Amino acid sequence: MWQQYLQQVQSGDDKALARCISLVENEVDGYEQLLQLLPPSTTPVIGITGPPGAGKSTLVDALIALMVSQGKKAGVLCVDPSSPFNLGALLGDRIRMSDWYNHPNVFIRSLATRGSLGGLHPKIIEITDLLKAAPFDYVIVETVGVGQSEIEIAGLADITIVTVVPEAGDEVQTMKAGLMEIADIFVVNKSDRPDADLFVKNLKTMLAPAFYTKQVTVPVIKTIAAQKQGIQELLDAVTALAANGQRPAAHDKHSWLLAEKAYHLIQQKRMKDISKAVLKTAIEAEGTSFNLYQFIRQYQ
Repeated sequence: MWQQYLQQVQSGDDKALARCISLVENEVDGYEQLLQLLPPSTTPVIGITGPPGAGKSTLVDALIALMVSQGKKAGVLCVDPSSPFNLGALLGDRIRMSDWYNHPNVFIRSLATRGSLGGLHPKIIEITDLLKAAPFDYVIVETVGVGQSEIEIAGLADITIVTVVPEAGDEVQTMKAGLMEIADIFVVNKSDRPDADLFVKNLKTMLAPAFYTKQVTVPVIKTIAAQKQGIQELLDAVTALAANGQRPAAHDKHSWLLAEKAYHLIQQKRMKDISKAVLKTAIEAEGTSFNLYQFIRQYQ
């Protein structure tokens, strides 16, 4: 069954891909067999992150339009904030990308964070690898935009685009957001706003070798995504990085970040049979003689 699913995904069957994503999300029995069948892939994964309100969805929409116009196929994962009540995606309708939901060259899936930290979905690694098995030219992952913990995208994406806006404030705040070190490309969106040129100048100064530790030049690209301006330059920069066949030298932490992901995956698997509700009941049964450290020995 799983081999058949994989063949359907590789043939470009969007319905089969959507079904497989749901099977992985819901941890249907045997889903690991599908993941273990996935072949190696060179499809570039483009991570788009940045503070809320920076125009990430509009930027993705403009990128999709350009890719489609060039005959390319794109798989897009949009990680949205979760409802605190049903853990569903609050922005699942994705109005800004509504033009592409029925386009044969575009696959879009909204995923809820489901309480996961880092602006990503708890099964984002597995789902991204599923998309890489499909015949897409690019896989795009857009994160929620939650600030400092967004650096997790660097462990997933081959090329990380950090989107900011001119009124983002003091450039030091950009550094505090944890975004400076992970960017392969900086996009200053909404660059028709006042002081955009000054913001770009200051950002480039911060990225200069005298002030910054990276050994490669990080492009800073001005865009007005709502008007499709600067998008070709951005895609050219993405294509140039992807053509290198490897991540930029500045991302020496890539393996460590993936190791962290592997650790969490193993941790989740081993903790699968542990229920907080069951622990609570057992703790209550211990009464006043409860000792936390003696209690946890039975689970170790």
